[in-house]
Amino acid sequence: MELQLGDVQTTALIPLAIKANETMSRKPRIKDPKAVEIIKALNIDTDQYDKFMSHEGVVARTIMLDRQLKGIIKKAPDTVVVNVGAGFDNRFPRVDNGRIYWFDLDLPDAIAARKKAFPDQDRVTMIAGNALENGWCDQVRAVLAGRKTKPVFIAEGLFMYFTMDQIKTFLNVLKNNFPEGGTLIAEQNCKMMQKNEKYHDTVKSTNAHFVSGTDSGQEIADLTDGIRLVEEHSFNEVMKRYSIRGKLFALLLPKMNNRWATFKWGQD
Repeated sequence: MELQLGDVQTTALIPLAIKANETMSRKPRIKDPKAVEIIKALNIDTDQYDKFMSHEGVVARTIMLDRQLKGIIKKAPDTVVVNVGAGFDNRFPRVDNGRIYWFDLDLPDAIAARKKAFPDQDRVTMIAGNALENGWCDQVRAVLAGRKTKPVFIAEGLFMYFTMDQIKTFLNVLKNNFPEGGTLIAEQNCKMMQKNEKYHDTVKSTNAHFVSGTDSGQEIADLTDGIRLVEEHSFNEVMKRYSIRGKLFALLLPKMNNRWATFKWGQD
């Protein structure tokens, strides 16, 4: 398998390598056999993409988001999910209930690479498009038209590569194209991490750069009218359960880690 990815899209190799290595570990906390398959097909050295803190962070965010999505799907079995900046993520089979519909959205080079690794699946559509433009929304609305549910958008490992103006543009794309309302679950990184990106254990090995950060998801909600912050949870909540280093990090640098923030618009 040959890959041609842009600088930001190359960061998709970080969670891919980590999920593969965790899956192959003696006691895996998450299982992603597709990640193992892709890493073996690529025949890449995962060392630069898999360092301790990034490893624990990816495992934590995977556990947390899987759990949150399963809760949403349990309440609304016909949920339509849009995975924004999907990369090589393989969450669909872990949360599928046989009824949900799933979209994997990413830039054309990332989707071209994804299509080499992922076969066509029922109730899953890959969209090559720019999240900051309106073009991709028609396909999602067409599926929503036959379902009495509001869409769920997930943005994992994405917002830190968007400026705050770009995040505002994305929020307005969601509001304008899905005025009935919806849910956005987006990973946040902190301002301190943005300023000290050269010390990040894995991203420093790529040509990507953090261009934004927040101390609270409220800063995202304040970007545009009608977006409200529902809840926010640090990856520390899960990371501290598994290692002494995770516990120390949560104790000494409680605000340094990434967080999941959930936003809503429209009426519940």
